[in-house]
Amino acid sequence: MAIRLHIQPARKYRAPDATARNRVHYALFVLLVIGAGLFLRSRFCGAPPVIEKYGGDALWALVVFLGLGFLFPRAATFTLAVSALTISWGVEFFQLYRAPWLDALRATLPGKLILGSTFNLPDLPAYALGIGFGAMAELGLKRGGR
Repeated sequence: MAIRLHIQPARKYRAPDATARNRVHYALFVLLVIGAGLFLRSRFCGAPPVIEKYGGDALWALVVFLGLGFLFPRAATFTLAVSALTISWGVEFFQLYRAPWLDALRATLPGKLILGSTFNLPDLPAYALGIGFGAMAELGLKRGGR
Protein backbone atom coordinates (compact mmCIF):
# COMPACT_ATOMS: atom_id res chain seq x y z
CA MET A 1 0.00 0.00 0.00
CA ALA A 2 1.57 3.31 -1.08
CA ILE A 3 1.10 6.56 0.73
CA ARG A 4 0.92 9.67 -1.35
CA LEU A 5 1.86 13.04 0.02
CA HIS A 6 0.70 16.16 -1.67
CA ILE A 7 3.13 18.99 -0.95
CA GLN A 8 2.16 22.49 -1.96
CA PRO A 9 4.80 25.11 -2.69
CA ALA A 10 5.33 27.56 0.14
CA ARG A 11 3.50 30.83 -0.15
CA LYS A 12 5.08 34.07 0.78
CA TYR A 13 3.75 35.07 4.18
CA ARG A 14 2.12 38.44 4.36
CA ALA A 15 0.98 39.89 7.64
CA PRO A 16 -2.77 40.49 7.74
CA ASP A 17 -2.34 44.21 8.40
CA ALA A 18 0.36 44.75 5.79
CA THR A 19 -1.78 46.79 3.43
CA ALA A 20 -0.13 49.93 2.20
CA ARG A 21 -0.52 53.07 4.28
CA ASN A 22 -1.41 56.32 2.60
CA ARG A 23 1.74 58.45 2.84
CA VAL A 24 -0.17 61.71 2.42
CA HIS A 25 -2.32 60.83 5.43
CA TYR A 26 0.71 59.87 7.50
CA ALA A 27 2.53 63.09 6.59
CA LEU A 28 -0.53 65.04 7.71
CA PHE A 29 -0.77 62.99 10.92
CA VAL A 30 2.89 63.73 11.66
CA LEU A 31 2.37 67.47 11.20
CA LEU A 32 -0.81 67.40 13.30
CA VAL A 33 0.86 65.51 16.17
CA ILE A 34 3.94 67.78 16.07
CA GLY A 35 1.63 70.79 16.27
CA ALA A 36 -0.27 69.24 19.18
CA GLY A 37 3.00 68.47 20.99
CA LEU A 38 4.36 71.98 20.52
CA PHE A 39 1.06 73.45 21.72
CA LEU A 40 1.04 71.12 24.74
CA ARG A 41 4.53 72.28 25.73
CA SER A 42 3.76 75.97 25.08
CA ARG A 43 2.81 78.53 27.69
CA PHE A 44 -0.62 78.87 26.04
CA CYS A 45 -1.86 75.36 26.79
CA GLY A 46 -2.33 75.58 30.54
CA ALA A 47 -2.25 71.80 31.03
CA PRO A 48 -1.07 70.43 34.36
CA PRO A 49 2.72 70.00 34.39
CA VAL A 50 2.55 66.19 34.45
CA ILE A 51 0.32 66.16 31.33
CA GLU A 52 2.52 68.75 29.65
CA LYS A 53 5.69 66.74 30.29
CA TYR A 54 4.60 63.16 29.71
CA GLY A 55 1.92 63.98 27.16
CA GLY A 56 4.59 65.68 25.07
CA ASP A 57 6.80 62.61 25.41
CA ALA A 58 3.96 60.32 24.33
CA LEU A 59 3.29 62.55 21.31
CA TRP A 60 7.01 62.56 20.43
CA ALA A 61 7.02 58.76 20.36
CA LEU A 62 3.79 58.78 18.33
CA VAL A 63 5.57 60.92 15.73
CA VAL A 64 8.32 58.30 15.58
CA PHE A 65 5.67 55.61 14.96
CA LEU A 66 3.92 57.69 12.30
CA GLY A 67 7.20 58.61 10.65
CA LEU A 68 8.11 54.94 10.36
CA GLY A 69 4.65 54.30 8.91
CA PHE A 70 5.37 56.97 6.31
CA LEU A 71 8.79 55.51 5.46
CA PHE A 72 7.65 51.87 5.42
CA PRO A 73 4.05 51.89 4.20
CA ARG A 74 3.77 48.10 3.89
CA ALA A 75 5.32 47.16 7.25
CA ALA A 76 3.14 45.39 9.79
CA THR A 77 1.76 47.56 12.59
CA PHE A 78 3.47 45.40 15.23
CA THR A 79 6.82 45.76 13.45
CA LEU A 80 6.43 49.55 13.36
CA ALA A 81 5.43 49.68 17.03
CA VAL A 82 8.42 47.62 18.17
CA SER A 83 10.75 49.64 15.93
CA ALA A 84 9.36 52.96 17.20
CA LEU A 85 9.70 51.81 20.80
CA THR A 86 13.28 50.69 20.17
CA ILE A 87 14.15 54.05 18.61
CA SER A 88 12.39 56.06 21.33
CA TRP A 89 13.96 54.15 24.19
CA GLY A 90 17.32 54.22 22.39
CA VAL A 91 17.20 58.01 22.14
CA GLU A 92 16.29 58.21 25.83
CA PHE A 93 19.17 55.97 26.91
CA PHE A 94 21.49 57.85 24.53
CA GLN A 95 20.88 60.91 26.72
CA LEU A 96 23.11 59.23 29.31
CA TYR A 97 26.04 59.72 26.92
CA ARG A 98 27.76 63.07 27.24
CA ALA A 99 30.12 64.67 24.76
CA PRO A 100 30.76 68.40 24.20
CA TRP A 101 29.63 68.33 20.56
CA LEU A 102 26.47 66.40 21.47
CA ASP A 103 25.64 68.67 24.39
CA ALA A 104 26.06 71.66 22.04
CA LEU A 105 23.60 70.04 19.63
CA ARG A 106 21.17 69.29 22.46
CA ALA A 107 21.37 72.96 23.51
CA THR A 108 19.68 74.03 20.25
CA LEU A 109 15.89 73.97 19.98
CA PRO A 110 15.79 71.28 17.24
CA GLY A 111 18.37 69.22 19.15
CA LYS A 112 16.38 69.46 22.36
CA LEU A 113 13.10 68.58 20.63
CA ILE A 114 14.54 65.60 18.77
CA LEU A 115 17.24 64.26 21.11
CA GLY A 116 16.07 65.52 24.48
CA SER A 117 18.47 66.74 27.11
CA THR A 118 18.52 64.48 30.18
CA PHE A 119 17.64 60.87 30.87
CA ASN A 120 14.33 60.47 32.70
CA LEU A 121 13.12 56.94 33.50
CA PRO A 122 9.39 57.85 33.56
CA ASP A 123 9.69 58.90 29.90
CA LEU A 124 9.93 55.23 28.89
CA PRO A 125 6.31 54.28 29.74
CA ALA A 126 5.13 57.58 28.22
CA TYR A 127 6.77 56.56 24.95
CA ALA A 128 5.11 53.15 25.15
CA LEU A 129 1.71 54.79 25.70
CA GLY A 130 2.10 57.09 22.70
CA ILE A 131 3.20 54.28 20.42
CA GLY A 132 0.52 51.96 21.79
CA PHE A 133 -2.12 54.58 21.07
CA GLY A 134 -0.84 54.95 17.49
CA ALA A 135 -0.77 51.20 16.91
CA MET A 136 -4.25 50.68 18.35
CA ALA A 137 -5.64 53.59 16.32
CA GLU A 138 -4.06 52.23 13.16
CA LEU A 139 -5.42 48.74 13.74
CA GLY A 140 -8.84 50.18 14.56
CA LEU A 141 -8.87 52.24 11.36
CA LYS A 142 -7.80 49.24 9.30
CA ARG A 143 -10.53 47.05 10.79
CA GLY A 144 -13.10 49.79 10.33
CA GLY A 145 -12.15 50.14 6.67
CA ARG A 146 -12.79 46.48 5.86
